[in-house]
Amino acid sequence: MSVKLSTRQSGDVTVVDVSGRVTLGEGSSAIRETLRDLTTNGHKKILLNMSEVSYIDSTGIGELVAGFTSAANGGGTVKLLGLTRHVKDVLQISKLYTVFEAFDDEAEAVRSFA
Repeated sequence: MSVKLSTRQSGDVTVVDVSGRVTLGEGSSAIRETLRDLTTNGHKKILLNMSEVSYIDSTGIGELVAGFTSAANGGGTVKLLGLTRHVKDVLQISKLYTVFEAFDDEAEAVRSFA
């Protein structure tokens, strides 16, 4: 199964629900394009809901970092929600777990942008 993305608003926070596999090719480019479009259109508070991500590879992690960087350069913030065990493990192995602010509770994550 490839990645599926849907975007919704929770107050002034844009929540991107990600599901499927974030891998080389379609999955990672979809995340890159979505984050680029959001930051270009002035969305500064972005929460990636990763609770339905079954797998992520190094390319997917690279796209998360690129999206985080482009949002930060545009004055925005990207935070993560609902990391699965696999995604947490990959972020810890790559030493990127400390780069991203991650939450288990959506309401808490949305409040953290205030």
